[in-house]
Amino acid sequence: MKQRFSSIDVKVIAHELSNALVTLRVSNIYDLSSKIFLIKFAKPDNKQQILIDSGFRCHLTDFSRATAAAPSVFVQRLRKYLKTRRVTQVSQIGTDRIIEFQFSDGQYRLYLEFYAGGNIILTDKDLNILTLLRVVDPGEAQEELRVGLKYSLDNRQNYGGIPDLTKERLQEALQKGVDKGEDDSGKKKKKPGDALRKALAVSITEFPPMLVDHAMRITNFNSSLKPAEVLQSEDLLDHLMKSLQEAQRVVQEITSSETAKGYIVAKKKDPQTPSDESQTDIRKGLLYDDFHPFKPKQFQDDPSLVFLEFEGFNKTVDEFFSSIEGQKLESKLEEREKQAQKKIQAARNEQAKRLGGLQEIQALNERKAGALQANVERVQEVTDAVNGLIAQGMDWFEIGRLIEREQKFNNPVASMIKLPLKLEENTVTILLNEEAFDEDEDSTYETDSDVSESEDEDTTAKTNKKKEKVADTRIPIDIDLALSPWANARNYFDQKRSAASKEDKTLQSSSKALKSTEAKIAQDLKKGLKQEKAILRPVRKQMWFEKFIWFISSDGYLVLAGKDAQQSEILYKRYLKKGDIYLHADIRGAASVIVRNNPKTPDAPIPPQTLSQAGTLVVVTSSAWDSKAGMSAWWVTADQVSKSAPTGEFLPAGSFNTHGKKNFLPPAQLLLGFGVLFQISDESKARHVKHRLQDDSPPGGTTTDAPPAGDSLLDDEGSGDELNQSDEDEPSATKEVEADHQDVDDSDDEDADSKPNPLQGETEQPDEVATQEKLENLQIDDKKPQPSESEAQAEESGEDSVEESQSQSIATGKKATPVQNPPKKGPAPAKRGKKGKAKKIAQKYKDQDEEDRIAAQEIIGAAAGQEKAEAEAKAKAAREAELAFQKERRRAQHQRTQKETAEHEEMRKLMLEDGIDTHEDNEIETMTSLDSFVGLPLPGDEILEAIPVCAPWTAMGKYKYKAKIQPGAQKKGKAVREILGKWMAASTAKGVLDESSMDVERIWPREMDLIKGWKPEETTNVVPVGKVRVMMGGGSAAAKAKGDKGKSSGGRGGRGSKKK
Repeated sequence: MKQRFSSIDVKVIAHELSNALVTLRVSNIYDLSSKIFLIKFAKPDNKQQILIDSGFRCHLTDFSRATAAAPSVFVQRLRKYLKTRRVTQVSQIGTDRIIEFQFSDGQYRLYLEFYAGGNIILTDKDLNILTLLRVVDPGEAQEELRVGLKYSLDNRQNYGGIPDLTKERLQEALQKGVDKGEDDSGKKKKKPGDALRKALAVSITEFPPMLVDHAMRITNFNSSLKPAEVLQSEDLLDHLMKSLQEAQRVVQEITSSETAKGYIVAKKKDPQTPSDESQTDIRKGLLYDDFHPFKPKQFQDDPSLVFLEFEGFNKTVDEFFSSIEGQKLESKLEEREKQAQKKIQAARNEQAKRLGGLQEIQALNERKAGALQANVERVQEVTDAVNGLIAQGMDWFEIGRLIEREQKFNNPVASMIKLPLKLEENTVTILLNEEAFDEDEDSTYETDSDVSESEDEDTTAKTNKKKEKVADTRIPIDIDLALSPWANARNYFDQKRSAASKEDKTLQSSSKALKSTEAKIAQDLKKGLKQEKAILRPVRKQMWFEKFIWFISSDGYLVLAGKDAQQSEILYKRYLKKGDIYLHADIRGAASVIVRNNPKTPDAPIPPQTLSQAGTLVVVTSSAWDSKAGMSAWWVTADQVSKSAPTGEFLPAGSFNTHGKKNFLPPAQLLLGFGVLFQISDESKARHVKHRLQDDSPPGGTTTDAPPAGDSLLDDEGSGDELNQSDEDEPSATKEVEADHQDVDDSDDEDADSKPNPLQGETEQPDEVATQEKLENLQIDDKKPQPSESEAQAEESGEDSVEESQSQSIATGKKATPVQNPPKKGPAPAKRGKKGKAKKIAQKYKDQDEEDRIAAQEIIGAAAGQEKAEAEAKAKAAREAELAFQKERRRAQHQRTQKETAEHEEMRKLMLEDGIDTHEDNEIETMTSLDSFVGLPLPGDEILEAIPVCAPWTAMGKYKYKAKIQPGAQKKGKAVREILGKWMAASTAKGVLDESSMDVERIWPREMDLIKGWKPEETTNVVPVGKVRVMMGGGSAAAKAKGDKGKSSGGRGGRGSKKK
């Protein structure tokens, strides 16, 4: 089996990686083992991950793998230097098996070696080693590698360029092979053809031996010739030259396109495998053996080999190694499960053996008692005979010898006694048939007893052997000599009842013990499976809308919400178009939600049920979820939303203005659902056209989540308008919301808190909807207010420039008062004696010049304080200059953002007025292809993916897997794990799994396999709330799988209700 890359494999992989990874950034690096690493690259809408097995392979992979809990020291250093760096070049070093990754235009270089022990080396732009996986000591044919040394590239194969393929170069390579062959003549004889291939591989390194052999077969060159024979013939030399040119052509053809086809050479497990089986079944019966970027001619005629073709050599290598790795992991898991099953079976067998022993004792005691009752007279004869001998005072040993002697003469009473005797226990073992002796047997005994003692002893012995065979069928029974036959039979009946009682107790205790043992084994298995690596599963490509909070309504509309202010801005700029609906609520933390209308019919109204479900999403993302208060959301059309404020400024990211009337929805019910949405193939969509996710009747049976009819929402517009007017007339109703937005901006200016917001001064002015997250990023520096800052503050808080200028003048007056007042006052009169003292000082220092004064100050230490003050003044000036520069930079950035927003708003306004779509056609196709997502797969559907989704409960009417979520105290991660754990447990119950995938009410293997492949973060991030309470009654697949227990726990017919 092939394990390492050849030089052409490295060349093709490097070529494909260069096309796939250049311009991507390193997002993270992980350990998979001590020598295997995973590097993730990403840029918007493009994610790749490359697997590196030091010394063996590197390739892009589509499978998810378990990473180490903590990074190694080597990975930590790689992360330090390479994380967030952009890949600028990927190439092969000459024709050597080394790949070079350049980051940030060569500032850092990562080298992957695929020969000998392998290595991963990180250098700077001057090739100084920063870190490496394996330190290499200096030795024969290897250079020293350690941190601090330079990594040499000069001695690599063809680093300066690949020489031209000429006849002289070929002759030189063959001559070297001839010379080396003469030196190795005493060694083991080589296979035919090896000498020629190895001679070419040593000197013409750009062509690996497998490719050379392929080219020779294509050109019909005899590969078994020796180098000396080729050198002696010009025709053979020209023929070999054509073969190498064919190899060169293959290499050029492979690297001419962005991706090269790859071929896996596999062996058949069963040579009799029919060729008409499906591709999946065929692959299950294959053992992967080799892979190449070309189809080797030497394997094409072998009937035991199969070629598997893949589009892309990276995909070929990934399939080859991942398949082998997956088979190893699966075998390990299966082995653990088999061991657990063996332990459970051994415990069950032990219990069955114990119970079987008690049952055998009961049956045997019953048979013994029945035999005693059937042979009362004969038992009495034995008892009387033995008791008579004892009464005569005969020795116990002599009694045994007497009985043994009588048995030889076929004494019927002695024949019933089994030796040895147990007289010390006052017990004798007798042999009885289970039925009474018949008359034929009696006559036989009489005839035998009349045999004369003079008969030959050999005849007697033969007769005894025959009788022993008959006696073998009788039951040995111990009887008490002090009791009658009936009393002995009663004793055996008592023992039978005692064994039956013991069986009942053993059954009860052993059942508990068995359950405890099975639970312990299952727990050990679960713990062991956690220690094992997870089975390789393909990485699911996420849809474009999964980066937002999303769900598909029961009417088939896509509903989106931003997780933060930046995402809300993206939704507004990219996805909010004509015909869409914008929803929000006057509650702290409420998300901005949009409902995407069908782009083919943008003027069609959005159904009331979809609006209600979208309104529920708005409310649950706000503080109403934690306070468990049902509040109302409102909606407006897309043309009522803008970024412009009445002051002429544009609002920051995540903040929007709405113009016109708000349409208020009924109070939302705080109920969410966690479920599974399945993606099906295009062929399977046809049967779901008439069966979208909605029910024929509103799901849930609640009337508070949505208006009962389509006209009811329009009828409520009048009341909504009154509600809106009352909100505008009463400032206190909106101050609660606006206070949250002004906490950051006005924390240092208490006078501004009491002033009204100009955006809410008049009823016809638009209302501002701003998220608190973005307001925190635009705090105003109160150290030195400037007019540019007043503009920014007016934009964020909604206050006009007049109000801001007043607050600035107050702050400025406080600082200016102590400086401006002294010049206005007259000079103060000098104190008595001051004038004379000043004259004396002037007289004393009249001859002192400036240099003398400075020298004197240095002597007394006065200059140090002055220098310190000057240094502090310079530092202060530098700080003020830096602050001024930063403020100017922010001002320029603010103006640039304002300009860009103004251009976007103007373009958007024109597009909405003219009805022109602002999105590209292919983007619309991507965003609106929702027919392939279903909550309930039908028989015959081809399920491609399973996507976790969290949506309002009323939107999950026809989901197969779902769980209800309410406000609670449990963390969402733990709650999601609990839901998935119940689904997994339900799939293992007897009779729940439908292997044929035909019963929609039962669990299908494909569904559970996809759910098991979810990552924890993938499932947790879809829940838009923090603390929850899970309710899994009635509607979930897990509850259905519980049978009677599940039915009694929820729905009608439970305790306290009446069934009709």
